[in-house]
Amino acid sequence: MSTERVRQKRQFGHRARLALTSAQVPLIDAQAHAARATWNLLHDLWTMTPKCRRSLKAMDEAIRQARKEIDWLAVLPAQAAQAILKTYLQAWKNCWEGRADEPNFKMRLRTVMSVDIPQGRDLQVKRVHRHWGVVNIPKVGRVRFRWTRDLPVGKNASADNRITGARLVKDALGWHIAFRVQTLEAAPQLHTGPEVGIDAGVNVPLALSDGNHHDHGRLPRLPDGTADRDKWLNSDEKAKLLRLERRAAHRKSFRKRGEKTSRRLQHTYDQIKRLRATATRRATDWQHQTTTQLARTYGVIVVENLDIPNMVKSARGTIDQPGKNVAQKSGLNRSISQEAWGRTVTMLTYKAARHGGTLHKVSAPGTSLRCSACGFTTPGSREDQATFVCKNPDCGWSCNADHNAARNVLHLYRMGHALIPAAGRAVVRRTRGVKPAAAR
Repeated sequence: MSTERVRQKRQFGHRARLALTSAQVPLIDAQAHAARATWNLLHDLWTMTPKCRRSLKAMDEAIRQARKEIDWLAVLPAQAAQAILKTYLQAWKNCWEGRADEPNFKMRLRTVMSVDIPQGRDLQVKRVHRHWGVVNIPKVGRVRFRWTRDLPVGKNASADNRITGARLVKDALGWHIAFRVQTLEAAPQLHTGPEVGIDAGVNVPLALSDGNHHDHGRLPRLPDGTADRDKWLNSDEKAKLLRLERRAAHRKSFRKRGEKTSRRLQHTYDQIKRLRATATRRATDWQHQTTTQLARTYGVIVVENLDIPNMVKSARGTIDQPGKNVAQKSGLNRSISQEAWGRTVTMLTYKAARHGGTLHKVSAPGTSLRCSACGFTTPGSREDQATFVCKNPDCGWSCNADHNAARNVLHLYRMGHALIPAAGRAVVRRTRGVKPAAAR
């Protein structure tokens, strides 16, 4: 009997920071502006053309003619323009099938600048140093990028292990390149690790049912009790951010209505964006490291099926029926958005599948109010945000409120109340009609 493991294709992305020269930055910026304009021209052409005359051939001919007649559109490589057309038609297909809204006009200030490189052979990636590599960008030339992960290039590249393309993306910290990588690797073996329930919170980011909670080492609240909206920045960065926000507010007060933003004010806004982007990268890095550790340790991961968009809705209300505790709810919404629970679940989903484990979602209502020791929901058991003391006379169990919720999450899965089967492998359905026990 053969013991060879089944090999399967895997596609993933890898993002790296580009080290552009002062002469290369305007070239890529021009390509990004041309890409956005091409999308907008396609959108206008599509909406103005009668339905009976819309076709891929007509759109392709329009792009080719526009690149010949308009010089600043010709700076965009032809293959990148074809990728925009393909993406635009796919966006309409997603809309027709109910997976997304209609594609719309891309505004200059609200759109992420990006350029697609659909052909991997055009990149010619090469490693030149322990920490640096070079990549060829069409109509720009050779550009250095930060080498933080081994890529299938050179002798390691083959038909099954290769870079299929890339995308250039610009954020507040500069230009980055996102490689599209395809590899052929052995299918993961079944993970035999323990089961764990996870409750996502604000004070305790990830509370585990076995007590091994994960905290990012940053206090969620300031000494006065208010939520710290900049907890991923150090004290010097917080002071700088406060100075920049005050400076921006002062300069904005002199701008008349309808007047264009001055260069000084825009420069202040850019500095604020860079600090915000730094905080976001630190939070994302913590999430990647934590979710990887969880996926390697546990074979079954159970989380709550949270409706996050509904949880962060404003409590302002209307003029006729104004809301209550609007400021407190606004602070809670910012804290929830800062923790990015949805991104954590997404990372756990694909990382659990990569390590042979599974991820399940269970119903969230009642998990933070029910006692995980006796199974009863007694009014007043949750005394505050962090303390849970069961008011059942026969129980009296006490612990951290998030830990109690994590135990309830795992209990719901064990009793057969999983909503989503698994990520990565099939799971046997439990018998229907099984009800939770009143006591453990």
